[in-house]
Amino acid sequence: MSNQKAVIGNMPELPYSVEEAINGLRINVGFLGNDIKKIMIISTMPDEGKSFVAIQLWRQMAESGTPSILVDADLRKSVTTEKYGIKVEKGKIIGTSYYLSSEYPLEKAILHTDLEFGDIMPNTKNVVNPSRLIEGKRFDDMLDELAAKYRYVFIDTPPLNLVSDGERIGNRCDGAILVVRGGTTSKTMVRNSIQQLKRADCPLLGIVLNRVEGARSGYYYKKYGGKYYGRYGGKYGKYYSDRYYFKK
Repeated sequence: MSNQKAVIGNMPELPYSVEEAINGLRINVGFLGNDIKKIMIISTMPDEGKSFVAIQLWRQMAESGTPSILVDADLRKSVTTEKYGIKVEKGKIIGTSYYLSSEYPLEKAILHTDLEFGDIMPNTKNVVNPSRLIEGKRFDDMLDELAAKYRYVFIDTPPLNLVSDGERIGNRCDGAILVVRGGTTSKTMVRNSIQQLKRADCPLLGIVLNRVEGARSGYYYKKYGGKYYGRYGGKYGKYYSDRYYFKK
């Protein structure tokens, strides 16, 4: 674990219904089995809420006493550090991209937080073309080492429809959670994302339908079609709130 302490200055308090929906997702992840450790959180397009889902799932998992780390692997356009006000008490944040391009030991890049079982590895320096970093052996070794230290490694990645980074990272993960923004992302785009995950040999663990208006009144089924998403449901049930809908 890390000796360096990070402060997350902006972790908003969630409405009860949203907190419960995230909790349902956390429980579902726990049902996936001991072989599922490296989990990619991804979306099709920007602004679908993948980083929100990633950090809240990581937070709840750590609060439940499950050793977890959140890795910011959006090396091109990460905003997590700024958005959540992540700072260290002393020294500097090494960051994911800097670690991958240097010879720093991994423990110096990992930051501990106020959560006893929650560590983070943010990215502070965006890279124009991080392909070599993602495809390199150091990236593979990093994920393997983290998976040996933590029960879950949650990896926040760039959207699938923008760059190929997500596919490359997915090939190194045990599975992916796809975040879909209700009323915005079309079924065709979602199907394309699922095909990209298949091409990367990355199992689809579940779909999070985010920012859904009127989920209780049938909007979900009218807009997206119950049969299509229903293929991925049924075994673990479904959890939703007024704005967020999680389905396994």
